[in-house]
Amino acid sequence: MEDSACFGILADMVSKRIFAGIAALLLVPLAACSTGPSEQDVATAFVNAVAAGDAAGAAAQSDNPEQTRQAVEAARRSTSPEAVHATVREVADDQQGTPTAKFDLAWDFGEGKVWEYPSELKLVEGEQGWKVRWAPSVLHPKLQPGQNLAFREELPDPAPVLDRDGAEMMRPEQLVTVSLSAQEAGDVPKVAGALAGALGTIEPAITQQSIMDGVGRTPAGQPYAVVTLRQGDYERVRSQIYDLPGVRFPAQTRLVAGERGYGSQVLAGVARKADEQVAANAGWRVVAVDAAGNEAAELHSVAERPVEPMTVTLGDRTQRAAEQAVDQIPQASMLVAVQPSSGEVLAVAQNSAADAQGPVALSGQYPPGSTFKTVTATAGLEAGKVDANTVVECPAKKTFDGRVLPNDKEFELGRVPLHTAFARSCNTTFAQLAVDLPASALTDSAHRLGLGVDFDMPGATTITGKVPPADTVVQRAENGIGQGTVLASPFGMALVTASIAEGRMPVPTLIRGLPTKADAAPQPPSPQSLDQLRQMMREVVTGGTATGLAGSGEVRGKTGTAQFGDGTRSHGWFVGYRDDVAFAVLVTDAGSSGPAVDAARRFLSAS
Repeated sequence: MEDSACFGILADMVSKRIFAGIAALLLVPLAACSTGPSEQDVATAFVNAVAAGDAAGAAAQSDNPEQTRQAVEAARRSTSPEAVHATVREVADDQQGTPTAKFDLAWDFGEGKVWEYPSELKLVEGEQGWKVRWAPSVLHPKLQPGQNLAFREELPDPAPVLDRDGAEMMRPEQLVTVSLSAQEAGDVPKVAGALAGALGTIEPAITQQSIMDGVGRTPAGQPYAVVTLRQGDYERVRSQIYDLPGVRFPAQTRLVAGERGYGSQVLAGVARKADEQVAANAGWRVVAVDAAGNEAAELHSVAERPVEPMTVTLGDRTQRAAEQAVDQIPQASMLVAVQPSSGEVLAVAQNSAADAQGPVALSGQYPPGSTFKTVTATAGLEAGKVDANTVVECPAKKTFDGRVLPNDKEFELGRVPLHTAFARSCNTTFAQLAVDLPASALTDSAHRLGLGVDFDMPGATTITGKVPPADTVVQRAENGIGQGTVLASPFGMALVTASIAEGRMPVPTLIRGLPTKADAAPQPPSPQSLDQLRQMMREVVTGGTATGLAGSGEVRGKTGTAQFGDGTRSHGWFVGYRDDVAFAVLVTDAGSSGPAVDAARRFLSAS
């Protein structure tokens, strides 16, 4: 309402002879007739800006914009909430006649961590209308001048990770991170060289150049984490690195295996799940801190909950047997073992050469070679094309639409039963069998044994493999012997073998109490087909390509040699099962299946 209109109202009231109220009316401030934001509007705009982290917006509603902006920015920075919600309940004069807004704040720090409380603010009127009277108590009633809010998470100690029999596989241990701040180091190459000289005795991959490269990739102002050491390793080099300029040593308690390198690839994923468990049980506090960040008062607290030990399906004895089986091999080698009856993962082992490539035992993709003949044989048996005693041709080599496929060293069997061709791993027989089947037959057969099924298994990322349909004769022939477009991981082939042993695809698990989700539940092959296949796999050991395992008990399996690259080099495989343990061994660039069979023998003798 314009000032002239306000005077018009007064004149009209005078004309009605309300003389007694004239003096009081003349004392009414003209601002009362102003169209500016009301006390309610200003209070609401202010608390909404605080909730949104809009420091500038809050400052615009304050009688002390700069202090307000700094305080709101600092509060958001030191609490990092996922969201803040604010509600103004009422605006009314207090006993001194000062307009006062009462409101509620709710800070959501994520994962159910919500802090709610009532607060209030006072409003003052100035030349520019109503403003919030700034004070730290606006953010929380107990905040004093010079103080602000801070969030503190209280993490419980992690609990041990136990194997399937209750033995400790991982335990909490203090780890020390060696970090380098380039801004504080001064002569960075000199410090990097000194660090490399000390740390290289523990981690040979750490060099002056690797440290310089890491510093170069690190954003300005942030320290570069050179390495994280166990306490014992840190103590070995402490005297050499402790006084280096710019080097810091933050420590934290984390889960580690009892021995360096033990189950490193699979237990790393388990440790990440354990970290999630610790975070879910974390306590937390909101405190008042002074300008230096020192804690002045506790405003809210929720105690942490103890963490229960996590149990994995791995067996310590089986894991050690698997690691000992592959550790002595110079090429990248790996072994995965699964329990057919339950799907529980019993062991995941890689040697150091494989570790350098990542968790390839679980997700690496390799041509499976003749181990895939288990799938091709299943497809032929299910289609009724053959049975174990069907007489088939096994020439030294055979041409498929211009593509010549030979047997290993071009051996030749002539006309033999299918089970003999399987035991001796006749490429020409199984390439022809695949050609005689529909384009999707191998895809369907592989899927029914778990190859190509996708799993969301807590604690590990897995890829079983892929077997795309083959529309051409050449593609079907190559796929039939595990070459062409067929790929599999050792995990995938261990699952195939477990499915054959169990008669259905077991759903793999790694952590007890955390079930795996599968994107399919395929129908298993018929019992009749699987019975024949199992007998054929037994013959591989008793009179075929894996007689080196004849003294290892009732082993059933299949060898494989898989060409890669330009075709002049090959990986070596063995997949098999004994009793309730199914496994797959891969020795990369081995040239034959012999090293994989030898590793399988070492595994079976020690497990």
